[in-house]
Amino acid sequence: MKIVFAGTPQFADAALQALLAAGFNVVAVFTQPDRPAGRGLKLLPSAVKQTALAHGIAVHQPRSLRLDGKYPIDACAAQAALQDLAADVMVVAAYGLILPQWVLDAPRAGCVNIHASLLPRWRGAAPIQRAIEAGDTASGVCLMQMDAGLDTGAIYAEQSLPITSHTTGGDLLVQLSTLGATMLLEHLPSIASKHLVAKPQLSEGVTYAHKLQRSDGVLDFSKSAKTLCLQIRAFDPVPGCSFDHRGETFKVWAALALPAAAVATPAGKVLEVNAQGVLIACGEGENASILSVQVIQKAGGKRVPVRDAWQGLQTLLVAN
Repeated sequence: MKIVFAGTPQFADAALQALLAAGFNVVAVFTQPDRPAGRGLKLLPSAVKQTALAHGIAVHQPRSLRLDGKYPIDACAAQAALQDLAADVMVVAAYGLILPQWVLDAPRAGCVNIHASLLPRWRGAAPIQRAIEAGDTASGVCLMQMDAGLDTGAIYAEQSLPITSHTTGGDLLVQLSTLGATMLLEHLPSIASKHLVAKPQLSEGVTYAHKLQRSDGVLDFSKSAKTLCLQIRAFDPVPGCSFDHRGETFKVWAALALPAAAVATPAGKVLEVNAQGVLIACGEGENASILSVQVIQKAGGKRVPVRDAWQGLQTLLVAN
């Protein structure tokens, strides 16, 4: 079986490494172009590209796959490469480019996508974080037969796992990447041989996981503390949640929701800082509550438990 793999970040790399470790024949990799990263903004290859190069696999990095788009030369070169490869199947995981119909039709058995949600819930770019943000109690992985829609294809196999009250976006990413790799190894031979028949998705329960933005991490204290706790867990480690106070930005990495005090307090007011946490008033009316920040990070600093740094934080956060 000749496999073309298309993916970019850590989630995809887990599947590629699993295929290679199991001895599957990956003949080429498609991944996003190198991106600037770090303080020096040096161009860095994706996790998938690094694995491919380490195994001597040809890497293709088109900026687009649309023949009539902004980068037609890239798309034409990719089309020629796929035709020459004559792959049996393309495995796609968090690639980051929309696949036009000519790509979907290129492999003999089509394209199979590893999607990190229980479809049709959380179609789209950020299903892991959006599931936690929404308070879902379960997530999972679907192996999907790709079509021209946005994660609308029929399902070959799915498996769920729980989201606990402590699960972060980073935790769930690792769990689902491992699960996706395991499911791929189990089902790919049957998919490529066309013995496994995909079943259409349900028409009810469709939700969309919009792409992450840096603004997603800004804490709005007019919301309830429970809502903010979900947000903090969902966006740990990316993009991270933060608030501004006295001209400084503080990131919050863990927090608890507490009942509101009897006396109404303006949302966003730092009520107290002690060894148990930084207490911040949240919400209004029925949503009134207190966010107890447990792990915090000053600009340019490291994550620290409030219990270890509360005296210094008290000076920074509580008005005289």
